[in-house]
Amino acid sequence: MLWQCYVDDHLMCDVEGNHLTSAAILSQDGNVLAQSLNFPQLKPEEIEGINKEFEEAGHFAQTGLFLGGAKYMVVQGEAGALIGGRKGYGGVTIKKTTEALVIGIYDAPMTGGQCTLVVERLGDYFVETGH
Repeated sequence: MLWQCYVDDHLMCDVEGNHLTSAAILSQDGNVLAQSLNFPQLKPEEIEGINKEFEEAGHFAQTGLFLGGAKYMVVQGEAGALIGGRKGYGGVTIKKTTEALVIGIYDAPMTGGQCTLVVERLGDYFVETGH
């Protein structure tokens, strides 16, 4: 599978004149399958935290979500499937699929809804195709 094409053509696409600032597709154990040039380097404990939040919603309620050392406040989610976080005028959406984590990071003027739409659309496609 050509993971990089999914990042370049689907996650980093134009949405009403806006784009994600960075995006990646990771295996659930944190191995990078594809990423945009400026996607932050994630620490093993950050991946562990994401997986724990998917297993046990509310894990980030006290500590927040960390990606590459940046802290996000979790503001939405779908147990076992989706995490949404905010940081200032930006944020992050993480979608869990059968095999992967699809991550999109945005800043204004892109909205959280636009980011979620882009990430969920690709994540849902992966779920439908068994990825």
